[in-house]
Amino acid sequence: MWIWIILTIVRIVLLIPSLRRVRTERSVGPEEGIEGDETVRAYDRISHWPPFKILRMLAVRELKKLEPRGTLADIGCGPGYFTGDTARAFPHLKIIGVDISEEMLQRAEQNASRAHHETQISFRQGDIHELPFEDNSLDFAVSTLSLHHWAEPVKALGEIHRVLKPRGQFLIFDTRRDSPKFFYHLLKLGQIFILPAPMKQKNEPTSSILASYIPAEVQEFLDKTPFGERTVKPGIFWLFASGRKVL
Repeated sequence: MWIWIILTIVRIVLLIPSLRRVRTERSVGPEEGIEGDETVRAYDRISHWPPFKILRMLAVRELKKLEPRGTLADIGCGPGYFTGDTARAFPHLKIIGVDISEEMLQRAEQNASRAHHETQISFRQGDIHELPFEDNSLDFAVSTLSLHHWAEPVKALGEIHRVLKPRGQFLIFDTRRDSPKFFYHLLKLGQIFILPAPMKQKNEPTSSILASYIPAEVQEFLDKTPFGERTVKPGIFWLFASGRKVL
């Protein structure tokens, strides 16, 4: 209940009419994949914090609207908390977590084991630009807070199209660069006073927000892909992109 109260307060504050959105060119952000034990531990630690739990709840809620079936791949799964949330929300799914970082995958496997999800979730190392799946092998692909890391978004989306079965769906969730200025101020304060040192050294999460895309840019990427059904759904400081493989 307290999470929904926090989310409501955040929404009210961010919807104050006087707040304006940031307009800035995209800055190339951190490289794809999080390496190093210290950084992985830091990322794992902050994943427990309420803001990250709220973001995962938003993604799971949107995922429920698409009613996933069969085999789902969580691409860029990180420490696996969204993977675990998905397993709890959809116990009928077979879920495969994918990440480019071997160290992050080890942490994700540990977290899945602690949550007793070993029979439902498995993990594979792989790059979004060359996914470790056969053609037409997945029913659903999801990726959260990872799009801004992709070096070639159109190519990555093409890979998702390749591995999905006909009528297979995808859902992408990420922050948006044109977020309200107040949101940036909150990030900066948290980065200075709260976040672990490894995150501060990487200028995170500010660098990731500045590397993210605005809804129009994501729509442009989608329009260059073979997906017959595709849409971008903007939020306050986030966006969803979803679609379906028609052929």
